[in-house]
Parts: sequence; C-alpha cells; structure tokens
Amino acid sequence: MHSKLFLLSNSNYYALSPELQKEVYQEFYQFAYSPIIYMVKEHAATEDIIQNSFLKIIESVPRADNEAQLRSWLKVVVKNMVINYFRKTKKNRNDIDAESVYISESVHFATQPADLEQQVELELMKETISQCLKELRPEYRALIELRWKRELSYREIAAVLETSEESVKYKLYRARESMKKMFRKRWGDKHE
Repeated sequence: MHSKLFLLSNSNYYALSPELQKEVYQEFYQFAYSPIIYMVKEHAATEDIIQNSFLKIIESVPRADNEAQLRSWLKVVVKNMVINYFRKTKKNRNDIDAESVYISESVHFATQPADLEQQVELELMKETISQCLKELRPEYRALIELRWKRELSYREIAAVLETSEESVKYKLYRARESMKKMFRKRWGDKHE
C-alpha cells in the first residue's frame, strides 16, 4: 500500500479534495521535519523550508514508478531547499555591521569553508543513521554502542555481556546488516 505522498506523482495535487490535500501535506511535513530541524535547529525556519519545499514539489513532481523513487526525489528537493536557506542566511549574516560584533582573539576559523552541499548531505546522513539506530533491537543497539561509541574490542564486549567472543562477532555482523538494510531503505539506492 502506498502512502499519501505517492499521490503527488500520480495526480494533480490541486485536483485532490481539500481533505486529501491536507493529508498529503501532513505526511510530507512528517517526512521532512526531522531532517530539516536537525540541520537548521530553528522551528520557524524549518516550517518555512517545509512550506517552500512543498510548493516547489507540487509544481514540478516527476512521474515516479514507485514510492522509493519519489521519496528519493523529495529528499533531494528538501536538501536543496536547506542549502538555499543556508546560502541566504549566510548572506544576511555578512550584512551585519562589523563594528557591532566582538570576536574573541581565541576563536580559530577554518581557512577553507566546507562545501555546503556536502555538509548538508552529511547532516542528513547522520540523522538517518541516528533514526536507524533508534529502531534497532535493543541488543543490537547496545552492541553497536559498545563497539563504535566506547571503542571496545570483541573480547571486552564479550566480557561485559558475559558471552563468547564468537557470539559477539556474529551478533555485531547481524546488527550491521540490519542497520545497512534500514539505512538503504530510508536513504535510497542512489547514494551508494
């Protein structure tokens, strides 16, 4: 069964009933809010980006064969709108009166600003990974935390969990495979 978002690719949004339009927008809002707020860190700006993204989407939706293709395209539109937001706010920050700003001498600035698109892509990826981790079985989540956050060896993890090293390796393998599957489902195949 397709979500309400799939209606975007198969019909004219304006031809839908007002109730159905509202449901489609609410589903898009749920789809886009979390990654945008994670990057922008401001509710009002997130709301603006969601609305602008949605307006852009309903004006130029491509024909999608399946929901995964549509969701991948929606992610690209949202990502581009976030990039545009950052570019716009960067220009506005540069318009600040230089004499009214105090900058500590101890602050170090990077000589090369990171590519904005790559930064946004990385933030989206981190948010997706974080969501996938939350959905993992508690046993797998604990193993991943012990291995990569606490940087414990297989032997140390086995000691903490009072199990064999082989069991830890096997369960970590299954945890990684489960994470990969969830990540691919959310992130889409085009990013691989």
